[in-house]
Amino acid sequence: MAGSQDFAADPRNATVRIWLNGTLVPREEARVSVFDAGFVLGDGVWEGIRLHKGRLVFLDAHLDRLFDGARAIALDIGLTRDELVAALHATLAANGMQDGVHIRLMVTRGLKKTPNQDPRQTIGRATIVIVAEWKLPSPTIVTQGLALATSAIRCSPADMFDMRLNSHSRLNLITALLQAIRAGADEALMLDPQGFVSSCNATNFFWVRRGQVFTSTGAYCFHGVTRANVIALCRANAVPVTLGDFTLAEVHAADEAFVTGTFGGLTPVRSIDGQALPAALPGPVTARLRALYDALKDTEAGATAA
Repeated sequence: MAGSQDFAADPRNATVRIWLNGTLVPREEARVSVFDAGFVLGDGVWEGIRLHKGRLVFLDAHLDRLFDGARAIALDIGLTRDELVAALHATLAANGMQDGVHIRLMVTRGLKKTPNQDPRQTIGRATIVIVAEWKLPSPTIVTQGLALATSAIRCSPADMFDMRLNSHSRLNLITALLQAIRAGADEALMLDPQGFVSSCNATNFFWVRRGQVFTSTGAYCFHGVTRANVIALCRANAVPVTLGDFTLAEVHAADEAFVTGTFGGLTPVRSIDGQALPAALPGPVTARLRALYDALKDTEAGATAA
């Protein structure tokens, strides 16, 4: 069994060089202090970015989210947007990367005087790490799909723990995933505080009934770049899409479902809470949206190149 983050192994990743605070270091030397705020507290923000046909696709949206998230938690990244883009390109160049690459860009508050949560105890600049790896989704996941199980862990509102921030703090989501794994599933389906279907533990969730696409309002789920692209693709291509509050009973009546994320794009779902979905994988609407999304990535890569 495997989740939406399952990937095909690539031996080239053993020798990649990692960007660590301005220095490119071998993988085995990429280390941060035990006093780093990210290690001590999960205090930081991150982005997952794809290199597609030589271009960092949807880069502006990812950087917008990164800088917005840092601003929301009063974290000074310490680099301008252009400097961060230059660091990304330097990492790719050092590794000779052109395509099929997934990047994890991580920013933490940096070193602490002592292991505590007070941000005023931070010493110096933020810690910035860029990990670029040749990484593609498992080739079997499109036809195998994901099994989802509903978790007792709820997505939280912004005034408790803002799910729309790409925060390093992930324990609630890991707990939800552990519940799903114990139930024999691949990923957790999570409800919002009112009991409506919101998100999965690592991806955004969509479901399809009679050719119409449904997803949550977005108030309690990840501020997904791929989610936003899929909603825009639906609206631009006469695919009916509705954002709203939906019950588990409505989702259990779906013809097909899929999850979205930067790494996997659109990943089909085969079952929810032990109930198999009727459409063969990928379902017709899922397949159409996957094709539209792939075309959008190609267009984005071409537009960036121009």
